[in-house]
Amino acid sequence: MSYRTRVKICGITRLEDALDAVRLGADALGFVFYPPSPRYVAPEKAAEIIARLPPFVTTTGLFVDADAQQVRDVLATAPLGLLQFHGDESPEYCAGFRQPWIKALRMQPGLDVAAKIRDYRDAAGILLDAWHPQLKGGTGETFDWRHWPKHSGLSLILAGGLTPENVAEAIHLTQPYAVDVSGGVELGKGLKDFTLMQAFMAGVNAA
Repeated sequence: MSYRTRVKICGITRLEDALDAVRLGADALGFVFYPPSPRYVAPEKAAEIIARLPPFVTTTGLFVDADAQQVRDVLATAPLGLLQFHGDESPEYCAGFRQPWIKALRMQPGLDVAAKIRDYRDAAGILLDAWHPQLKGGTGETFDWRHWPKHSGLSLILAGGLTPENVAEAIHLTQPYAVDVSGGVELGKGLKDFTLMQAFMAGVNAA
């Protein structure tokens, strides 16, 4: 039996993009709370967007090696359903906020993916993203999908360079629980495009 692949659209900065994404069928929206990112959104702005969302949409906050107090401050402002840690956070750190969380792993050469997944076995899911020597996510690059782990025991989320043109192939090769897209549905950093999101969802549904 095949199951529907879930979709998260990350890097939301505008209400209209959030509502369009949900109308098109996105299961989750990502808000980047990493100030160096061009997709950074202030917690107050994220809270305004989240307040306008319909039910059954998972709101995800992305952090990169943030001070624990920063995470708590964001949680006090923006009601998030899921935390996503995209840096070098330890399993103990990730579990310290009493919130469901996922951990991003960057698929750099030589990474023992199975061992890393075991380290973060208490996560709600593991997101596998392309590795870049400077950037921690949002690279616009893919990784070799042939290295996708099998039988991990956790929900695996595919990210990195996904577009309307390649997402169906990516799903076919990896069979992920979910896919995560940002730049592949943008006209500019943090500015989503309805037509690209629509095409991306069509690609997911065609897989």
